[in-house]
Amino acid sequence: MSPETPAPSSSTESATRLQELLSQWFAPWVQELGLQVQSCGDGEATLRLPFSEHLARIGGMVCGQALMSAADTAMVLAIVSRLGEHRPMTTVQLNTSFLKPLAGQDALVTARIVRAGKSLVFGEIDIVAASDGKSVCRASTTYALL
Repeated sequence: MSPETPAPSSSTESATRLQELLSQWFAPWVQELGLQVQSCGDGEATLRLPFSEHLARIGGMVCGQALMSAADTAMVLAIVSRLGEHRPMTTVQLNTSFLKPLAGQDALVTARIVRAGKSLVFGEIDIVAASDGKSVCRASTTYALL
């Protein structure tokens, strides 16, 4: 499926499409995170970041770099879900607040568009522990559409 193909109407088909795009558009090291599209909608995407010792630091805590990469990736997919196509874009700003450690478990990363203009898109991301749904990280983002 080409990046210019409009998004399918069903959310299951859209999630499948976004999962395919993960392997087509993102660098190999991002793919190694093992992100899985859980759901998506107009301007929203939720990804699962599976726990891996490869992403953990001392004490089994998932490193912040992995969480930020997952957040950035989820936001790109949320933007694509709104636009219905891939447009070149770049992260202008990613501001992250780590609220508590995430240790030994998967994370759910939900990105939502707050406002989308012609050249800038603003979004918010919440990362929660998959086991209890408690927020572990919040981020705000700005993307430039090129």
